[in-house]
Amino acid sequence: MQLATTQEKHAELDESVINAERKLTEAREHQRVLERRAQEAVFSARALAAKRGELQRAIETSRQQVQVNEQTVQNMAQERAELDDAAAQAGLEDALAVRMEREQALAAVRANYDDLSLRLKRAEEGRMGIERALDPLRERITKLQLDEQAASLGGAQFMEQLVAANVDLEALGKVIEEGGVKLYGLQGEIDRITRDIAALGAVNLAALDELGAARERKTFLDSQFGDLTSAITTLEDAIHKIDLETRDLLGATFTQVNDHFGRMFPSLFGGGQAKLVMTGDEILDAGVQVMAQPPGKKNSTIHLLSGGEKALTAIALVFAIFQLNPAPFCLLDEVDAPLDDANTERYARLVAEMSKITQFLFISHNKIAMEMAEQLIGVTMQEQGVSRIVAVDMESALAMAEQ
Repeated sequence: MQLATTQEKHAELDESVINAERKLTEAREHQRVLERRAQEAVFSARALAAKRGELQRAIETSRQQVQVNEQTVQNMAQERAELDDAAAQAGLEDALAVRMEREQALAAVRANYDDLSLRLKRAEEGRMGIERALDPLRERITKLQLDEQAASLGGAQFMEQLVAANVDLEALGKVIEEGGVKLYGLQGEIDRITRDIAALGAVNLAALDELGAARERKTFLDSQFGDLTSAITTLEDAIHKIDLETRDLLGATFTQVNDHFGRMFPSLFGGGQAKLVMTGDEILDAGVQVMAQPPGKKNSTIHLLSGGEKALTAIALVFAIFQLNPAPFCLLDEVDAPLDDANTERYARLVAEMSKITQFLFISHNKIAMEMAEQLIGVTMQEQGVSRIVAVDMESALAMAEQ
């Protein structure tokens, strides 16, 4: 009771400390707000002082400008008083006379400019007409010049070919005159022969070397093809061997799991039967279907079982797989949650039997499951928000109870 009272006082003091810290935090925050406002006020005061100085300088400048303007007005008034109206009138008449003379001269110049512009326009129109008349003649001259250049080039080429062929030009001229050979006929024959020569293609002097290189390349590729074929055969044999070994191992594993499952299921349900069935002919591609019939039921699929029966069937299957290669320990997390009391007792007996070769660590809230434990480790909360670990050795507890 004294410890509880002390803890209560301690809790009250903690709460007082927390309240004091909260008030201190609020006071510090209020102080920071006031300091920030004071800094803002200082900045504002500095800005206003600077602005006041600028305004004072502007006022002083305006005063000086007003004084200058007043002096200017006085000077202008004085100059206006000194002017004589009669002299101004005489000067205006002289200026008007000069203006009239210059306007008359400008009118004469404009009339002369208009006359010259009209004459220039007529001359430009005449020139354009002559240019249009000369365009066809220029095109004809250009065409004749191009024909002359083409004929000269063709003649020079034919002359070079004749000289290169060592042709007797005088005898050729006589044959042409006597035979009445036409120029366009010769040109057609030359074009035909040229096309035949082009169709033959160029002579490849390196064809033999290229043939030897191609044969060497073919020999190398044949060797590579043979290596690849051998490698493919080796891989296919290895794959076939792996498939056979995989089928054997998978078949043996499936048979062992099915046997363990067939024994585990009746021990958990107190009867019935269960087995695993392949859903296809090819073992490597087929799926596995669970067939389970608890005692007194003739269901055709596992989906017709209740939640507890499905959980118990899953436990049987997991333990059947676990027996293939038992581990030193096994962790179960609230496996018995969906089970009723009868199924929980069967589950507890199975775990107790398997605990001879494997150490089980299980999490549970079921009293029946807790009874099979040799040592309990629980979590309690004597104080609000404070969790504590409590461990109980069952053998020590029983010995203490007997004493």
